[in-house]
Amino acid sequence: SITQCWILINTCRTFGSGVVQPFNDSVFYVRSNCPFTLTHFTHNRVECDITTRRGDNGLLVQVEIIINKVRTVLQNGSIQVERKSVSLPYDHTYQHIFHYGIYTKLRSSLLPLSVTWHNVPGGIDTLWVELEQELSTDMTGLCGKHNGTGNQKVVMESVLADDTCQTRDPTSVGSPECGTFFSHTLECLQARVRQYLDLCEKNIYKYEMSKGVTCSFFKEIVQQCENTSRVWDIWRSVTKCDKPDCPGDLIYVEQGPAFVPSCTNPNPRFSNQDYISTCVCPEGKVLNDQADGFHCVSVSSCPCVFAGKSYSTGDMRSTKCQSCKCDSGKWRCSENICPARCVIEGQHVTTFDGKEYVLPGKCTYVALQGFNWTIKIEFSEKAPSLKTVAFLLFQVQADFEDNVLVFWQSSMYIHFHTSLGMKIEVQMSPEIQLYITPPANHTGMISGLCGNNNNDTTDDFTTTSGIIENSAQPFAQSWSVGDCAVDIPDTCINKDNEIFADEKCSVLNNPDGIFAECHGHIPTDYYHRACILRTCNCGSSLQQCLCVALSSYAKACASLGVVVGDWRKATNCTVTCQKNQEFTYDTQACNHTCRSLSGPDPRCGVDDAPVEGCGCPEGTHLNQGNICTRKADCVCHYYGGTVPPGSVIIFFLVDFQSDRSICNSGCYCPEGQYEDHRGNCVTRDNCTCVYSGKVFSPGQHVKTNCKTCTCGQGQWHCKDEPCPGKCQVYGNGHYQTFDSKWYRFDGHCQYTLVEDGCENRNGTFSVRVESVPCCDEALTCSRAIILDLQGEVTLTLSDMNVTRQNHVGWTLQEDPLYSIHTVGLYIIISVPSRGITLIWDKHTRITIELHEGWRNLVCGLCGNFDSNEMNDLKISGSAVASSPMAFGNSWKAATPPCSDVTTEIFPCERNSYCSAWAQRRCMIIRGDTFKACHFKVDPEPYYHACVQESCSCEFEGKFLGFCTAVAAYAEACSDQDVCVNWRTPDLCRKLRYYFPH
Repeated sequence: SITQCWILINTCRTFGSGVVQPFNDSVFYVRSNCPFTLTHFTHNRVECDITTRRGDNGLLVQVEIIINKVRTVLQNGSIQVERKSVSLPYDHTYQHIFHYGIYTKLRSSLLPLSVTWHNVPGGIDTLWVELEQELSTDMTGLCGKHNGTGNQKVVMESVLADDTCQTRDPTSVGSPECGTFFSHTLECLQARVRQYLDLCEKNIYKYEMSKGVTCSFFKEIVQQCENTSRVWDIWRSVTKCDKPDCPGDLIYVEQGPAFVPSCTNPNPRFSNQDYISTCVCPEGKVLNDQADGFHCVSVSSCPCVFAGKSYSTGDMRSTKCQSCKCDSGKWRCSENICPARCVIEGQHVTTFDGKEYVLPGKCTYVALQGFNWTIKIEFSEKAPSLKTVAFLLFQVQADFEDNVLVFWQSSMYIHFHTSLGMKIEVQMSPEIQLYITPPANHTGMISGLCGNNNNDTTDDFTTTSGIIENSAQPFAQSWSVGDCAVDIPDTCINKDNEIFADEKCSVLNNPDGIFAECHGHIPTDYYHRACILRTCNCGSSLQQCLCVALSSYAKACASLGVVVGDWRKATNCTVTCQKNQEFTYDTQACNHTCRSLSGPDPRCGVDDAPVEGCGCPEGTHLNQGNICTRKADCVCHYYGGTVPPGSVIIFFLVDFQSDRSICNSGCYCPEGQYEDHRGNCVTRDNCTCVYSGKVFSPGQHVKTNCKTCTCGQGQWHCKDEPCPGKCQVYGNGHYQTFDSKWYRFDGHCQYTLVEDGCENRNGTFSVRVESVPCCDEALTCSRAIILDLQGEVTLTLSDMNVTRQNHVGWTLQEDPLYSIHTVGLYIIISVPSRGITLIWDKHTRITIELHEGWRNLVCGLCGNFDSNEMNDLKISGSAVASSPMAFGNSWKAATPPCSDVTTEIFPCERNSYCSAWAQRRCMIIRGDTFKACHFKVDPEPYYHACVQESCSCEFEGKFLGFCTAVAAYAEACSDQDVCVNWRTPDLCRKLRYYFPH
């Protein structure tokens, strides 16, 4: 069902020495030191029980809150959850506890309930229970659903009496203090003055000297008067109630923001309910929440934080590629000055623009090609590792030496530079791996497995025929030379190897391990998956394959100038050097050979980063016998540079002829005709095209990636078409951004999915999201979504319903601002005037569609919608790219306060015994069931998300998470016009209500 209504907040209060104001706004007094049930009810099968006990001083000395069997006890000024003392803010899957002005608040994640209290010496003087729902019919306790006429009966039913406590009849004795106070409240309380005066006298009797009892009563009564009432200004002087003390530099105000503006959130958003008695900084200053204590500073003096370290305003931090300056609590960073680089490490490829994928077969491919050159790679037939790298340069006249410089930089790396400005680095041992930096000013198009280096990841899968494929396999096969079979396993083929890989590759994720220094700069998820796949399918030495995979992450870190320490020693990957050479992580070739002493060393003019490997230590030079010697022991050389001794692995083909035809016997099409994809000889105008494994005739159209493409002369000719951006989140924190960046982040707080208030712009909308846990606290069973159309209305999607809260001054318009529809099992909210559509499955899955006009204008966990996935993980308010964990933490909603996620959870490592089960079940995504969709939608990210979802190994994890993940892929296929009937009576059928087709 869909309900649209004001958000109704029912509040029960108890304060003073025993005043109780139930949810129905009646009021009565109980004088007792016995424990009482304040409220007890069940909502959505979640039980809530709150009990209180007052001491002889009249104050609450113990409050026990039990929600879904999690017990929280407030006693002696401390907070204990499950018998463990906690500090604030405290964030549990089921509940959050945080400072709320001068109060403390507990907010449940399972129920629309919060509990707020105020500590004073001796106990708690005020406690509120707030429910954002209709009252349950089964509710019991002092707060319960009753009409006020039977208060004595309610007290009798709610008391949890024992032999050591007493409940007394209240005594009402005239009090001058009460009379004086209420003489100033006649205007606002009117007819209720007599009732409250009676309560005041009962409350104050025997506690005249207790400021906790008397002042809390007066304060609660004042809060029932309008903010403009005169009583707000005088009540403290009339009652002699002092203002509360504030810590540090903070000052007390009667009405102010519940959450103090801070360096982290200098302009937090508030609702009307969030203005209460609080401690704030002096005007013009904010709280420095990045340091201990309560110190107020100007925004311009706020520090910055990166990778857990604090930096003062004006401080700089730099990597090899970028420098950043701390300015007013935000990082201002220079442009990335490092050139783009294509990486081919085994079957794993990263394009110039940062797209990561896996090659399907051990074939020969065109890695990169330009106007008159090509780089080809050939894989070994035995293992998914490179066998040959070939650079082919075609030109009419050239001097080879003027165009190519090749040298060994260390025992492990060969460097190759051309006059075009292109740099090629080849790791030679223990496996061949390729790193290509494109020409600095490539005016002509470059293409191949490495992409086109145009800062747009959406077109990296452009095939040889000019169309953009949606998955890696057809794209890679289009760049193969000759036939290319799919023969590289995408799962582990050996169980013992898999166990070894799971254990050893986890070193990459260890937050305290050797690689932790780099976690803030480069996420480990891609490298961790690659490590497991490469190691468990290793054909020879497992340890060697592991070391190759770990070196890929270490090299990526080194490319940014981040030193991870002696990782080879820590992981048993040490390198043995020949003769008297020494291993280092920063070997350089310049002036390190005897030959370089006889003349200028051309390698010194090359701007190259140091690499690891064996070489000569400082003060020695490498002679022709590969021995490090002193200068005096070096033989002299005539000038005439030659390429250092190397391997035949790399070869160069320089062709001085424009006609390169070679005659081979065989069957060919007649002159002027070409073989099409069906094996027929046709004229060029009748050549066919291929897309997603299907053959298209000339003139046929297809739509893909915001383009309409027409087949002509064997090539696709594409025109751009505006299309919306789509972001989705589901399960335990699997995100796909508008630019198709996949990452995982699972936090307990409320986070901004998308908003347009970026870079100090005035925003018009925001979408925030918060996880709602299952009964198993490790799992997320649903999400609460808040769509805030600022200045107009806020829509909250939770508990399978939609509720509306109108903003002050906004009324329903003749032309509706938004529409809400139920389509199948989904709720769809559309805001046509803003170009915003939300699709919610009533559980964990939320999809946001934005009109093309929002491109480059939004930010949040869904990225910036600029067609480049490489810059999606930017910290809020900064140009700093980061790990998913730091990125997610930075997009916490400012209110309420919530602690950062500090440890990334890997479900398949936590429940390693479930990994095989999860992989087996999730193979449905890679298998024949969805085969028709594989070329349309890349199954890999959906498969990996499915495995993570299924690794929780509880009933809900096995089926709820698994079915959500498969349904997500099925819907992506449906968007590409591939409908798959994947559900069966034994597979997700029973949970059909939760997960639609």
